[in-house]
Amino acid sequence: MMTLGWALPSRLCRLMSATLATALVAACMSAGGKPDPDDPLASPLAPGVDPRGETTSGLIVGHRLMAAEEYELALDAFTRAALEEGLTAEVLSGLGSANLGLGRLGQAETHLRRAVERDPEWPAALNNLGVVLMERQKYPEAEQILRRAFALNNGESDAIRENFRLALAKLDQSAHSETQKQGYALVQRGGGSYLIRTSP
Repeated sequence: MMTLGWALPSRLCRLMSATLATALVAACMSAGGKPDPDDPLASPLAPGVDPRGETTSGLIVGHRLMAAEEYELALDAFTRAALEEGLTAEVLSGLGSANLGLGRLGQAETHLRRAVERDPEWPAALNNLGVVLMERQKYPEAEQILRRAFALNNGESDAIRENFRLALAKLDQSAHSETQKQGYALVQRGGGSYLIRTSP
């Protein structure tokens, strides 16, 4: 009899649990008798990923990280963009700009030259290539590249204008020491820019 007395509350608990679970499922059902797909409690499973959801472009993320001077993370974002969109001029320019921020001048120059080959009329890519060339002390070529960027942009970008001015000053030995510690402004598509301070 004592065993029966202990077993009864346990059976009663199970019956109450089953009744409660049935009530919860019924509450989650829609009028048609099927679980409501908009109700997160309708399924005992964790919600899945919405395949229609949009992710932020690797290019946008990369530009934001460049502005925050997070060059390593920006390089990762631009690499992701290359996988998503291919090696477009903008992706190549982003890869080059991130490498410049990391001080990898050879890689930066390679990527930016390829970006200019893909889109020779794009002032931002020309500007960024000119900055790398100045960092590599290739001043005559940097001045020519930045002159082209300035002309294509009609002198509208402050960043391109300032970099062109620096390139002209670098050609003049007397002004070289005055400009040595200044930063350069890299330009992205759409006219936005971010400052790179790579000079010691």
